[in-house]
Amino acid sequence: MLSVGRERTSEDLDLLFGALADATRRGIVERLADGEATVTELAAPYSISLPAISRHLKVLERASIITRSQDGRWRSSRLSPTSLASAATWLSLQERLWAKRFDRLDEHLARRASEQPASKTKTRTRTRTKRGRP
Repeated sequence: MLSVGRERTSEDLDLLFGALADATRRGIVERLADGEATVTELAAPYSISLPAISRHLKVLERASIITRSQDGRWRSSRLSPTSLASAATWLSLQERLWAKRFDRLDEHLARRASEQPASKTKTRTRTRTKRGRP
């Protein structure tokens, strides 16, 4: 299970992004964004067995992306938005970090370009041989 605190550990992020690396699990997460669903409802769009869907759900639950409950014979799953929100926070921090780095690189390249004198480029005339190669 993921840590309860605000800071996500590297292992937590590995679990979360590993769980989202599979297209079937991403589809399940998208479906659960519409609301709670049973295993049978989640399996409907896929041509895989109910036990296979259950294994996907276990991976999502271990990553704290979903929570599962049981009411009699029916097991239902629901999205746990806090897990995805903390991943979005981590991604936002990374985006800002890289944007700053690219801004600094742009500034550096602009400085370098303004420091270099505009040089005249000489055009070289090539003579062609009989085969058309220089």
